[in-house]
Amino acid sequence: MSGPTDICDLDAVETARRVRAGDLSPVEVAEAALARIDEVDPALNAFCHVDREGLLAAAADLAGRQAAGEELGLLAGVPLAVKDLIFVKGLPMAAGSHAYADFVPELDDVVVERARRAGALIVGKTNTAELGLAGNGVNPVSGATRNPWRTELTTGGSSAGSAAAVAARMSPLAVGSDAAGSVRVPAAFCGIYGLKATMGRVPQYPSCRDERLPGLSGFETGSHIGPLSRTVRDSALLLAAVSGPHPRDRHSLPAADRDWRDATEGDVRGLRVGFSPDFGFAQVDPRIDAVVRRAVEVFDRDLGCAVEEVTLPGPDFYEHFWAMLATETDLVGMRRLVERHGDAISPHIRGMLQADWTVEQLTSAAMARKQVVRQMADIMDRYDLLLTPTTAVLPWAAEEHGPTDLRAWSPFVVPMNLTGQPAASVPAGLTDDDLPVGLMITGRRLEDDLVLRASAAFEAASPWLGRRPAGLAG
Repeated sequence: MSGPTDICDLDAVETARRVRAGDLSPVEVAEAALARIDEVDPALNAFCHVDREGLLAAAADLAGRQAAGEELGLLAGVPLAVKDLIFVKGLPMAAGSHAYADFVPELDDVVVERARRAGALIVGKTNTAELGLAGNGVNPVSGATRNPWRTELTTGGSSAGSAAAVAARMSPLAVGSDAAGSVRVPAAFCGIYGLKATMGRVPQYPSCRDERLPGLSGFETGSHIGPLSRTVRDSALLLAAVSGPHPRDRHSLPAADRDWRDATEGDVRGLRVGFSPDFGFAQVDPRIDAVVRRAVEVFDRDLGCAVEEVTLPGPDFYEHFWAMLATETDLVGMRRLVERHGDAISPHIRGMLQADWTVEQLTSAAMARKQVVRQMADIMDRYDLLLTPTTAVLPWAAEEHGPTDLRAWSPFVVPMNLTGQPAASVPAGLTDDDLPVGLMITGRRLEDDLVLRASAAFEAASPWLGRRPAGLAG
């Protein structure tokens, strides 16, 4: 029998293999996850709700079905942490807001339903910025999530708890949502892998789709659900289990003609790779720039890619971003929430809702988005992949809201939400003071397989799995 620490060191692929082989029981896995949460989460606040009873019951049920001869699925016995903006039947879902403090969903989101069907064990709900509307892990209901690498610092957000849970080995897999980098930014800050697949690859419902829930249904054409994991193959595994069309999501894509697990195989030799260190305008922290440039050299020197530096679209569209968001947000409903809950709603959300957008501003925002789509398509006509830093800054203090200007700290991630292209943050390395830095790999729309292949090739050439957060023991 493996000890709890040994079990928590396994990635999802190996956990599922051992469970299916009978070398590890689902109950052992669940108990190990709970022991790890008890050990480290008091210092991190990654989880806003741990479903102890449900986790152990699901593990026992899975073990019973296996004993009865049932063939287990892709995620057999794998713990899965779920961001508190994604519906899990019967579990509280405050979404970091007093507006939803008493909300308990009556159904699973599609991604949760499919993960359960594949044998995943739902650990609980992970902390998020209020309604996901900030790049941090702070909210008025559950407080601040802290970075496993240095607990006085933020994880980034808004999939804050999901990233912290994976980095601290409380769960090998987590799901987050990404409307403006909310999977990729915390992945970068926490030194793990985060994937935003092509828009529609992972269907969503009811999250971001049910208009009856103001604040939980915004940015329908920009929000993505994606995996966070310690290895590339784990994210590919989850994608294999949960992707494919769904009748409730009009943006969902047809099933791919491949198994996403196979996409991590093969080399990237000969690919044309563009590299933009700063999009031509971003003020990137020199410590990030140094780490990212070393990572880009791996693609050129070790992986055989043809890398050249490129100039990317300027910052003009950022001034329109909140208007873009407003066009797909129930402003009337959210303003009613603010009227009802007043100062209990975070100041930055109240401020956003007080804006009085004109029709011209909203149509200008729509045109700015079209411009970004066209400009990125022009770039991707010339390159198979695009490399950039994931963020321009390193983590700030955990309790602070952080920079408010997307151009100042997160200029690289938002365009890919507007275009729907697949993009992943891979751990590029550590700064001299041991803070993780992310490298973002972006592909053409629908070419998720190439992003996974490039991610896995970089992982093999520059392994990151052995790096452990310095902020936690064990």
